[in-house]
Amino acid sequence: MRTHTCGELRKKDIKKEVVLEGWVQSRRDHGGVIFIDLRDRYGLAQAVFDPSHNKDVHKKAEHLGREFVLRVKGKLRDRKEGMINPNMPTGEVELLADELDILNESETPPMEIDDRKLPNEEVRLKYRYLDLRRPSMQEKIILRHNVVQAVRESLNSRGFLEIETPLLVKPTPEGARDYMVPSRVNPGKVYALPQSPQLYKQILMVSGFDRYYQIARCLRDEDLRADRQPEFTQIDLEMSFPTQEQIFEVIEGTVKHIFEKTKGIKLKTPFERITYHDAMERFGCDKPDMRFGLEIADITDIANKSEFSVFKNVIAKSGKVKCLCVKKCDFSRNKMDELIEFVKTNKAQGMAWAKMQNGKLESSIVKYLNDNVQKEIIAKAKAADGDMLMFVADKPKVVCSALAALRNLLGKELKLYKEDEFKFAWVVDFPLFEYNEDTEKLEPAHHMFTMPNAATIKYLESEPAKVIAECYDLVLNGIELGSGSIRIHRKDIQERVMKAMGIKEAEAEKKFGFLLEAFRYGAPPHGGIALGLDRVCALMTGTNDIREVIAFPKNKAAECPMDSCPSDISDKELKEVHLKWDLVKKQ
Repeated sequence: MRTHTCGELRKKDIKKEVVLEGWVQSRRDHGGVIFIDLRDRYGLAQAVFDPSHNKDVHKKAEHLGREFVLRVKGKLRDRKEGMINPNMPTGEVELLADELDILNESETPPMEIDDRKLPNEEVRLKYRYLDLRRPSMQEKIILRHNVVQAVRESLNSRGFLEIETPLLVKPTPEGARDYMVPSRVNPGKVYALPQSPQLYKQILMVSGFDRYYQIARCLRDEDLRADRQPEFTQIDLEMSFPTQEQIFEVIEGTVKHIFEKTKGIKLKTPFERITYHDAMERFGCDKPDMRFGLEIADITDIANKSEFSVFKNVIAKSGKVKCLCVKKCDFSRNKMDELIEFVKTNKAQGMAWAKMQNGKLESSIVKYLNDNVQKEIIAKAKAADGDMLMFVADKPKVVCSALAALRNLLGKELKLYKEDEFKFAWVVDFPLFEYNEDTEKLEPAHHMFTMPNAATIKYLESEPAKVIAECYDLVLNGIELGSGSIRIHRKDIQERVMKAMGIKEAEAEKKFGFLLEAFRYGAPPHGGIALGLDRVCALMTGTNDIREVIAFPKNKAAECPMDSCPSDISDKELKEVHLKWDLVKKQ
């Protein structure tokens, strides 16, 4: 058995009898003396095989290759003068080998176990067990472990109980498709894999467990991107009898503990609060990056006084004209053309622009803007000489999304913030419903179990678009970390919300009957939140790709190249679960 790990040996250990076990990172032959860098998850250590010291052991070492698994025994000694490696924590010492056991040989690896030589993503996922040997990947998975431990420490200290909820559940619509599991013992029926523990944690509140949390596995059958996976993990919690501020206090305390415990970073609390309305007006989105300014200015009323037909036609159709003022900007015409194309990819029809020089605007559209209109635009945008104004005119939603994307792009390209800064904010006072133009129906902005604000619940039947929700999002550096709300705890209010969505009583009873029935027996007021553990860890490691902090993620086709899932199923297995394929053959 090893006496030390490869990363812990120091000068204080010199002359000790040492046994190391690990993988061969590299092998070097200098004048007949063989040097091996041995690696485990704790670091690297140099082992020396000297024929003048032990011929037999040296002979065995001649056949070592990369990723061989070894056990090496010997005495630790100082490295010779000029041989010290200041870049290795163990760089002042080396192990002079007396014994060598080759525990397993390795074929030539299909990828380098080296952070400086990354293969493409598909190779990394296919040989994930090799990818995970890389020091940077080991650090990320260890960080994830430490984050989970910090979460448990923080919530346990606040009286929360860790309770598991089922993985085989009743299918319920929560915004994405469910993964279905056919039941063998109940022919024709299916379970769903949980998109979240939402209904079950609410029932735990009805059950009297007033403070619950869970490191919850969630599964959603949706299109993938860098910050999405079919299976992901939430830091899920719920409280009985809470105010919104109490939930904020718990989460801020937990997040603060996570960062201090795992990264040594002391966050300032309380986090900034911003309303949904202000976020949309100032930043164009409900997850603003608060590390930099570059706020959006609404110039619709001013633009309507101009003679520019593009602006006026949009405004006549209830559209908006808004702009960004980029300080001390000297973009070329080619760069502006690039930005116009970028805005178009975000569904805007185009972008106009003007440069501020000598107190006036310079642009091809200036001839349509009289002096008074120019002065008003300059004042509203807070523009100064050398600044660039970028205008988008379109439907309100399109203007917001296009300028929000442009703002984020410029923030990154112009280095308007520090990459290693962590800026949290709460976004509050969301609308309860949003209109889906594709289905032409009202849908919950979050989910249908969110309590309407007491001051606006009176509009639930007459003007549901006016109803404000008791919900909130936690945002970090322009990324939504989690979403939560004060929940509906009364059957009558839940039924009113479902009715406003067009869900009839029979449908509600079929899909949510068990929750509505639970509400009949004294459900307490309750609320909570779920934070994306994968996203928290990814952002802490400086990436937005959650696959980097998941041990065995799927690719963009929701497949695992390593184990080839999803896989085929035999006719016999299909028959056991009472299913039969009905597939359209590919032409």
